[in-house]
Amino acid sequence: METLSDAAPALWWPWVLAAAGALLLLIGLSFLWKRKQQARRQKQLALQQQAELSASHTAPAALPQLEKRTTEEPLSQAELLRAERQHLEAQAQKLKEKEAREALEAQAKALKAQEEEAKRLAYRQKKEAEAEAKAEKLRQEAAEAQQREEEARVERQRQEEEERARVAQEAGKTLAEGLSKTRKEGFLAKLGGLFGGAPRSVDAALLGELEELLFSADIGVHTASRLLASIEGKAKKQALADLEAVRTLLKAEMADILNLPPPPPSPGEGPEVWMVVGVNGSGKTTSIGKLAAQAKAQGKKVVLAAADTFRAAAAEQLDIWAERSEALLIKGKEEADPAAVAFEGVKRAKEEGAHLVIIDTAGRLHTKQPLMEELKKIHRVLGKAQAGAPHQVLLVLDATMGQNAITQAKQFSQAVAVTQIILSKLDGTAKGGVVIGICDELKLPVGFIGIGERAQDLRPFVPAEFVEALFEES
Repeated sequence: METLSDAAPALWWPWVLAAAGALLLLIGLSFLWKRKQQARRQKQLALQQQAELSASHTAPAALPQLEKRTTEEPLSQAELLRAERQHLEAQAQKLKEKEAREALEAQAKALKAQEEEAKRLAYRQKKEAEAEAKAEKLRQEAAEAQQREEEARVERQRQEEEERARVAQEAGKTLAEGLSKTRKEGFLAKLGGLFGGAPRSVDAALLGELEELLFSADIGVHTASRLLASIEGKAKKQALADLEAVRTLLKAEMADILNLPPPPPSPGEGPEVWMVVGVNGSGKTTSIGKLAAQAKAQGKKVVLAAADTFRAAAAEQLDIWAERSEALLIKGKEEADPAAVAFEGVKRAKEEGAHLVIIDTAGRLHTKQPLMEELKKIHRVLGKAQAGAPHQVLLVLDATMGQNAITQAKQFSQAVAVTQIILSKLDGTAKGGVVIGICDELKLPVGFIGIGERAQDLRPFVPAEFVEALFEES
């Protein structure tokens, strides 16, 4: 007999099958619904992508963000085109439809061509800008070079003007200017008046006037007689046609008197030693200072020895000139032995490697010992200090003294071997003709003449120039 427990499975099994079938049906319907929903979403996505593509041509903001830039400069045309092209390529890869993808790829290719053209245009513009900048730089450099050249020209012109002014300042007076008083007020002025008059023949009356002029001049009787004898001798031979011939003869005779052989050159070893003598007030110390300044200008190292120890003003004056010429000054105590100071000057010159030693001597001694004996002593001591010293003995004569200068020259020449003369103060006297008498009577060459206050106004004496300046017409 079948029990209730055996019949239970037969009762619920159909229900289980029915439930399983319903579940399968539900799953199938759900799968179909999801497929439909997925197709709808794909279609909406395609429509949305097309809409975005259309919007990208009018809305630059839809372009993908470029790589972070390092500057705040605006994007170039090529960069914008490249971004748009990259965006289209990305969209084409996303689209599944072949036609849409090809359309986007075609647009991207066109943008690629535009990008290349934009790059070429930018390159050309860059090169043009660089060329313009280079040309502008060259123009600016040319303008600056021209300005520098102009500034250099102006500077050279300024320096040349300053140099001309300096040379004119340092040149001092011309020889004609220094002898102006002698030409305008001395015997040469009288000769000029005679020669400048009406034409005259050379007769006894003219020779008488010439004799009076020459013997009243400061050239001395000996020299006046020599000049007159030469004129009379030519006149007797009828070799003088007129006054101009007489004037030419006088110039030639004076030049011959002045043209004496110079003293022998100094030895090459050791310093050159100059001993300067002359009476006080003749311009001796000032002439020494000018000689030192000129030697310094020639590149020589100079030592000055103040051997005039009996006149304090002489040492002080020499000290000023030593400072101007950057010379070493050797001086002793007041009333010290002048010869000792001279010896010390030569000694220091050897130690310092100096080229020139100039010894200033006294023109008057405040002792019982005569001046000339003291000068002889200095001369001997200098010979012991340096072989052959003094190599030059320069006698300073004041041109304003006239005939007295000739007397002084004779006295000093008897004491020491004077080698040449410095004739000072020629610019302040009408007695400049005295130099002719000095050279004629003493046969001593004139080494320097003073025609002004500047150092350059102590000029080397050139006989031919001196005579021309004497006869120069004002």
